Amino acid sequence: MTRPTTQIFDAAATARLIPYAPLVDALRRASIDYAQQRIVSPERLVVPLNEGGIMLSMPATAPDLAIHKLVNVCASNRQRGIPTIHGQVMAFDADTGETLFILDGPTVTGRRTAAMSMLGVHTFAPATPREFLLIGTGTQAVNHLEAIGELFPDARVWVKGSSPARAEAFCAAHAAQGARGGSARELQPLADPNATIPDSIDVVIALTTSKQAVYDEAGRADRFVIGVGAFTPEMVEIGAHTIAGSALFVDDEAGARHEAGDFIQAGVDWARVGGIAAVVDNTALLPSKQPIVFKSVGCAAWDLAACRVAREALSGG
Repeated sequence: MTRPTTQIFDAAATARLIPYAPLVDALRRASIDYAQQRIVSPERLVVPLNEGGIMLSMPATAPDLAIHKLVNVCASNRQRGIPTIHGQVMAFDADTGETLFILDGPTVTGRRTAAMSMLGVHTFAPATPREFLLIGTGTQAVNHLEAIGELFPDARVWVKGSSPARAEAFCAAHAAQGARGGSARELQPLADPNATIPDSIDVVIALTTSKQAVYDEAGRADRFVIGVGAFTPEMVEIGAHTIAGSALFVDDEAGARHEAGDFIQAGVDWARVGGIAAVVDNTALLPSKQPIVFKSVGCAAWDLAACRVAREALSGG
């Protein structure tokens, strides 16, 4: 019996297969499946490449689907003028083990990470956001801008970079995305990165690889804070001052203990850190009128959720 050729999708085709709205819904389901052990997602295997690069192997299985993400992260590629992340996500039939399709790894990672932030907004934000602040101007900032444009088209987006020039260049390059549902002025840089963040901003998303806090204001019940970029114990984006006065939640409780540098360096009591799965379908369990910080570290279960969305799209569902 002749088997059909496995379909391989490039970055643009992968993005079309996993739009943000259904991806957020798939992550909601996957977060519960993962917490209840219906998805098996072991700690990722990390092996070295040349010049400080790393290869990451991340499998996940569920009764309906299995996936394996294999990506290489090479920071030295910046000097080469090529992307720092390369790789693929392979989806398999959970019964036969046959390969179903292959997606672009960096695209899956970027979009499911931004979608997890949006699930955090839907779950934890006290009201529909009117103004976002993105701290960082890299690839994840682009993904988050896309997600906000699709899911919160009327929101204004502010951008804070490591310098005013970086923030201004990002806004100029992505004005069309920021304008979705509004005008180009809805995407604007913070002119002075050292100035106080406007009180009107109700969601802050940190998207850097900083080793010192880029946001450390006192917690506010009307401002939801998300940390995305810091993914090693040495990295810190959200400062201890913000963390100390806030209720703390993570996407992956096991992974966060090893990777959430913000929480690790703040010396948090992990007993007071909750998982999003516990409250995603029951926000009545959330603390009332208390600031909330949500830390996202990612895991292969979220890549499996993205492949569920892609499979549905490919089946014509």
